[in-house]
Amino acid sequence: MRYHPPEHGTVRLVDPDSIDLGLLEDTTIAVVGYGNQGRAQALNLRDSGCRVVIGQRPGPRAELAREDGFDVLSGMDAARVADVVQLLVPDHLMPKVYYEEVAPVLKEGRALAFSHGFAVHFKTITPMQGVDVYLVGPKGIGVQVRAQYEAGVGVPMLVAVEEDATGSALRLAVAHAAAVGLGRTGIYETTFRDETECDLFGEQAVLCGGIAELVRAAFEVLVEKGYPPEIAYFECLHELKLIADLLYDRGIAETFRAISPTAAFGAYTRGPRLVTDATRAELRRMVEEIQSGAFARELEEEMRTGGGLSRAHAGKAAAHPIEEAGRRIRAQFLTPPGAEAP
Repeated sequence: MRYHPPEHGTVRLVDPDSIDLGLLEDTTIAVVGYGNQGRAQALNLRDSGCRVVIGQRPGPRAELAREDGFDVLSGMDAARVADVVQLLVPDHLMPKVYYEEVAPVLKEGRALAFSHGFAVHFKTITPMQGVDVYLVGPKGIGVQVRAQYEAGVGVPMLVAVEEDATGSALRLAVAHAAAVGLGRTGIYETTFRDETECDLFGEQAVLCGGIAELVRAAFEVLVEKGYPPEIAYFECLHELKLIADLLYDRGIAETFRAISPTAAFGAYTRGPRLVTDATRAELRRMVEEIQSGAFARELEEEMRTGGGLSRAHAGKAAAHPIEEAGRRIRAQFLTPPGAEAP
């Protein structure tokens, strides 16, 4: 039966009873790239009973993988022995790794897995015919993926199928997702397009771009008005985790019921003054840049020319006064009573 993905804008919640980890019993999974996400997923897969090898070039990450007890091979050798090749290298490196190390030895009937759909969706790589192509996307950074698994809880997982060459790609993707994230908090079937475009937008608009800019701007305003940087840091950055934890556990409406009436009234009446129609227009523009491929082309050019713009922004961020205030305050957190701060 031909595979039919969900319609754009919809997801399917995978029935937990349909998860069959037995599909992975005689399967070798090559995790190519032993970064934060690669390490977490490889450890989880192994602890779920999977046979895992690591494809990683020589260096500290390869040594860490060996210390973790994995067989470490070159990317090509790992891909050669694997039934499933999972590419977990950065997006801008993926085409080189795929075409030079994976594609020459990938055989029909095997599977190519991703945890982010960027390379496939924006066609920086075109997988060979005859292989299953699927996505297994944990909704959490590497340390959370590992910690939640060890706690027996797991993280929510996204799965998507781009090519179903064998007729079993979805079942394999679901089993793979469950082995990485236990499957207890929900596995959602989506598409490469929806995962990729939403992921990029969330990073830019809220999780990385939006929050960081708002925090720095609010800190600057308080300091400009004569308030101590330490207090500005507490109010604009430190307490953010407390609210994020509430949002994670309860959602927005219940969080506002849990905070003080003063805080809630201020949020209700002042928040909309920050997020205006102009803000929403800019958010729509950001989505459109992602959808059109403009952001992907911009990123490709940035990486092709050496990443100078990224380094400049990173240097500017490191020099911001909030970083010095944060270092002083965090040093106090790590200093035992009676000892001198480092």
